[in-house]
Amino acid sequence: MINYAYIIVLAPLVAAIMAGLFGKKIGRTGSHWITVLGVAISFALSLLVYMGIVWGDEEPLNTNLYTWLSSGGINFHVGFLLDELSTTMMVIVTFVSLMVHIYTIGYMQDDPGYQRFFSYISLFTFSMLMLVMSNNFMQLFFGWEAVGLVSYLLIGFWFKKDTAIFANLKAFLVNRVGDFGFLLGIAAVLMYFNSMDYAEVFQQAPAMADRTINIWADKQWSLMTVICILLFIGAMGKSAQAPLHVWLPDSMEGPTPISALIHAATMVTAGIFMVARMSPLFELSETALSFVLLIGAFTAFFMGLLGLVQTDIKRVVAYSTLSQLGYMTVALGVSAYSAAIFHLGTHAFFKALLFLAAGSVIIGMHHEQDMRKMGGLRKYMPITWITSLIGSLALIGFPGLAGFFSKDAIIEAVHHSDRYGADIAYWAVLSGVFITALYSFRLIFMVFHGKERMDEHTRAHLKESPSVVTMPLILLAIPSVLVGAIFIEPMLFSDYFGSSILVFPENNSLKEMGEHFHGWFEMIKHGVTQLPFILAMLGVVVAWVGYIGFPKAPGNLASILRPIHWVLTKKYGFDQFNQIFFAGGARALGSLFSNIGDRLMIDGMMVNGSAKFVGFISGVIRHIQSGYLYHYAFAMILGLLALLGIFVHGF
Repeated sequence: MINYAYIIVLAPLVAAIMAGLFGKKIGRTGSHWITVLGVAISFALSLLVYMGIVWGDEEPLNTNLYTWLSSGGINFHVGFLLDELSTTMMVIVTFVSLMVHIYTIGYMQDDPGYQRFFSYISLFTFSMLMLVMSNNFMQLFFGWEAVGLVSYLLIGFWFKKDTAIFANLKAFLVNRVGDFGFLLGIAAVLMYFNSMDYAEVFQQAPAMADRTINIWADKQWSLMTVICILLFIGAMGKSAQAPLHVWLPDSMEGPTPISALIHAATMVTAGIFMVARMSPLFELSETALSFVLLIGAFTAFFMGLLGLVQTDIKRVVAYSTLSQLGYMTVALGVSAYSAAIFHLGTHAFFKALLFLAAGSVIIGMHHEQDMRKMGGLRKYMPITWITSLIGSLALIGFPGLAGFFSKDAIIEAVHHSDRYGADIAYWAVLSGVFITALYSFRLIFMVFHGKERMDEHTRAHLKESPSVVTMPLILLAIPSVLVGAIFIEPMLFSDYFGSSILVFPENNSLKEMGEHFHGWFEMIKHGVTQLPFILAMLGVVVAWVGYIGFPKAPGNLASILRPIHWVLTKKYGFDQFNQIFFAGGARALGSLFSNIGDRLMIDGMMVNGSAKFVGFISGVIRHIQSGYLYHYAFAMILGLLALLGIFVHGF
């Protein structure tokens, strides 16, 4: 198994190096084949390891490959932890990445940076695999920063666009804020546990449950609460939880394939995975879990509302990702870690499908992304339409599809939790069902139905995307339908995750749902009578009324609710606040330091001032050195008189 682990990690890395350094020699075809092959090998071996550990009799593997550094009795290792949680993530990451690689062949075929793009996405896959397979905090941080670095390169892939450069810089800086908290959390773990190894830290954690530390003044804080909140701040950056969510919508400036990879299976899921991995720590802090719960609830509800006013097809799907990440975070906050990972998995398939379908539409529309200039595309692009419809139905939780099982499980878990903030979170995620259905089918109706609003040139050239684009859509649509029914019982109500996730019995918010679970078919029959299904269907109906039945109604409603619409179009002012307060404040502070510190203090006083002082002294001394003999004789006489005075008077 360890040999498989080596290959799983190294295959995408070797492929990335080959495409990146030798892309001109092996050509465009060689670059895409070697990277597709590398990720395909990783997927096949990940599936093999997954089957052996989760469904077979293989024991989880926790091994160190080598010691990177030893200092002060602490060893920093590079190693692998292959258990139920990590192997599940490996399969999700490599499968979605493989679909994105294949799709990219068609989407990026005319791009001059073709080889570079394949190198980046393969490197992205390697980084995420290093993150999920790590068995220690040091390697976790390496993967954490690596996905951040590669996302910076990919969001700004079209580096000649000012908006792309602004977006990747924004993503990089916002994530540095979260990563600062994450690094402090890891430092606290190292300081108090004297180890970076997961197993050792988790073993010591119960003994640290009542430990308090003094942060400032005489205020005592729970050590576990401090560590968990600091670690979660890192997750807020990577998994785009408010207020560190602002980078994710702007990441749409990158090519569509990377939008799918970032939003579905790699970077944004890293925070969810990390909290689930750290469940033995988070279970020891009710305060930290309540904090996680409330942040997730806020993100799920308020970021979903922003999807209602977007006109860019990719940004609608991006705000959907923000909202769904909020659902996963809410599940983490009520200790339903398995439900969070379950929704992460189902979401990876249907969200990748929706992004790639959006890219297919963009190809057909000659890179037009404004939904107001679309309409009626279903007769031109039937495969894209059908797969988009499947993805949207899965997203809104239509009974029987993947999202139905995972989203309803989260709603039920929150409903049965007695954690502080659970009541607020329940109504947030329940209301989010209606919002999700409304913006999802707003997109479907505006893009694929109704009046055709494109220009004649675009209409004349409209056609279905090539098979290299549509095949990944079909392959992603299949798990978007099936994985929910297949995995709900083993993942949520059995020992699927083994010891990789820890939930205290008193925190098991899925227990009551499990007691009433009688199979996936019975859940479907029960689900069609419940409030989430009713709200979802209401959202679909409202979307039909507003964008098919009475297309002028949304504009009229926006005029009536102009203040609310303005707030939503301004995205609650997060971006403006950041630009004015943080970016503007940083520029003002820099200008202050430049004017006072650099120009006045350093240049004015130290550099120019010292030069002027030397010039002044030189001018004075120059008068003494006159060149006249009688001046020197007079000076000598004065000196002799001064010496005589000292000898005579003793001073």
